[in-house]
Amino acid sequence: MTYESIRFERDGHVARITLNRPDRLNSFTRAMHAELRDALYKLDDARVVVLTGEGRGFCAGQDLNDRNVAPGEAVDLGETVEESWNPLIRTLATIDQPVIARVNGVAAGAGANIALACDIVIAARSAKFIQGFAKLGLIPDSGGSWHLPRHVGQARALGLALTDEPLSAEQAADWGLIWKAVEDDQLDTHVDELAAKLANFPPLGLAATKKLIRTSASRSLDAELDLQRDEMRRLGYTEDYKEGVAAFLEKRKPEFKGK
Repeated sequence: MTYESIRFERDGHVARITLNRPDRLNSFTRAMHAELRDALYKLDDARVVVLTGEGRGFCAGQDLNDRNVAPGEAVDLGETVEESWNPLIRTLATIDQPVIARVNGVAAGAGANIALACDIVIAARSAKFIQGFAKLGLIPDSGGSWHLPRHVGQARALGLALTDEPLSAEQAADWGLIWKAVEDDQLDTHVDELAAKLANFPPLGLAATKKLIRTSASRSLDAELDLQRDEMRRLGYTEDYKEGVAAFLEKRKPEFKGK
């Protein structure tokens, strides 16, 4: 597939995906969804994914012009959610690779919730997160109503969702909604260093950690302990674990193969 709405680049084991419709604040069309879906299924040996936006914004959610609906006409929004947004959120949550959201500017509507669906969010201090659904008479889709209360609690989740007030990156970090807010001119440095760090870690362990933490809410403590035992047993037999121990004892840099 030839990409027109995104850029897909590889740097070693790091895959970088840039939403590339800056004139529309990188808002999504059906074509952009198709391109992003294609890219996320072509990660091959990538060990980490960086998702960001081109220009002054991260993503403004759905491009309302893409629906071709005249003012006042009805549209089946559920169809759009089922066809495009839900599969994207599920993919971000379930792919093996850790996904870093590099939030370079405003993240609004579904765009904000795409960022929150990623595993680690690093935002420029000037960035803002806006739900933006209430003023349209809608609900926080794209995982918003699920992620918000789990990240910041019910009171703050309701405040963000019902008022549509912008949340600064610094406040988002203070509340635990995102991992870090950094100075704008340091955003690339922080993201690149983290991506390189994760790309050099044992990928099987990262994938297992992501899966366990993302699914732990559905299990009891006893079930979690049993699963931890099983995963430690499985990972302990991998070549990467043996290499990690050997490199530590031999005081050298490990070379992980994902085996």
